[in-house]
Amino acid sequence: MPTKSPNRAASAAEPVPEPKPEIPLEDLPGVGATIAEKLREAGYTDLMELAVASPGDVAEAAEIGPASAQKIIGEARRRADVGQFESGTTLLARRKKLGRITTNAKSLDELLGGGVETQAITEFSGEFGSGKTQLAHQIAVDAQLPVDQGGLAGEAVYVDTESTFRPERIVDMAKGVGLDPEATLAKIHVARAYNSNHQMLLIQKAQELARERPIRLLVVDSLTAHFRAEYLGRGELAPRQQLLNKHLHELLRFGDAYNAAIVVTNQVSSRPDILFGDPTRPIGGNIVAHAATYRVYLRKSKPPRRIARLIDSPNLPEGEAVFSLTTEGIRE
Repeated sequence: MPTKSPNRAASAAEPVPEPKPEIPLEDLPGVGATIAEKLREAGYTDLMELAVASPGDVAEAAEIGPASAQKIIGEARRRADVGQFESGTTLLARRKKLGRITTNAKSLDELLGGGVETQAITEFSGEFGSGKTQLAHQIAVDAQLPVDQGGLAGEAVYVDTESTFRPERIVDMAKGVGLDPEATLAKIHVARAYNSNHQMLLIQKAQELARERPIRLLVVDSLTAHFRAEYLGRGELAPRQQLLNKHLHELLRFGDAYNAAIVVTNQVSSRPDILFGDPTRPIGGNIVAHAATYRVYLRKSKPPRRIARLIDSPNLPEGEAVFSLTTEGIRE
């Protein structure tokens, strides 16, 4: 019999709420089939994306005047309830409905406040071999577990930027938590991103998939590899950060729209001016630091152990957890 994960009871037993039914762009006044198609081609696939856009960008994308674009945006904001204030009590009640995915390591789940949270970006950064991709694989498997066993009873989208996704590893991890390996693989939708533009395009494709399938997890492994390789030197830093910022906000909107967890892995760079302590820092600077809800730094320890340190969170204290990489996956 497969060994059950140690913290199944720690997850919320509440069912994951379904995303709100979408209003087609064609239903907005002034938006016909032609304009709607142009907006979708430019990346405006739902009301929320349109509601937070600037009139100039919408006018350029749809080839219409600024006044018409402003009317369309105003109607999108009204229907999407953008800009409405809510009480803290309402927000607290809503947060209780968030789902969490177990990592199979009780101490790591506790470090994250009960597991990987939906409607949030959880970043795992660290050197090669620190366990980033292994965690991404494990969470993609655990998202399929029933809610009362630490999962979300859903499916996962896996954006692979470094050709590190291994279906054989998924088979091992699925067996370790008592899931059927073939069924588990069928519920992980993998796409290889060949450059940063392709990587961003795949998030739009993930939105289309999430309208048809119960996607509850979106993994990007790794977040910054392509941006780091394509934008070199200080002269390219500003455009790189602008694109990265847009990408991160698209990830956040996906999490909000489908009550999905967003997991990203991140590379690190070494700072030669640091003489004492760990000289490595996650790539992406303040853009990634501000966008990521939970930031976890991984480092190697005595095999098979790894150490996870929570370096940033809006509501949790800094701390560390120790977990192991085994043949069955992540374990306490």
